[in-house]
Amino acid sequence: QVRLVESGGGLVQAGGSLRLSCKASGSISSIGVLGWYRQAPGKQRDLVATTTNGGGTNYADSLKDRFTISRYNAENTVYLQMNSLKPDDTAVYYCYARATQYGGQYEYSYWGQGTQVTVSS
Repeated sequence: QVRLVESGGGLVQAGGSLRLSCKASGSISSIGVLGWYRQAPGKQRDLVATTTNGGGTNYADSLKDRFTISRYNAENTVYLQMNSLKPDDTAVYYCYARATQYGGQYEYSYWGQGTQVTVSS
């Protein structure tokens, strides 16, 4: 099984910054995609940013100027640096991975438990 554990959420004032971390562990052969999604109350879960093991990145258009995703392959860890935070960024942020387990042939999607980010005005 693949386990994703997020950290770094919390309460911050508008204009502030937070850095989220997510570490993948378990019987992992490879991780093709690591990334972040978020879900605000009463809304669907939306893409924040993803990164591939080749270094490619994909961002939600509205966030690319303030958020930066990075990845440390050696430790199966992904980070999300969030700057100039706004109250609208308040949401539960979920770590996401598409990974292949040892002995497996296919990639499957995995989700973390989520970490709350609250931005006060």
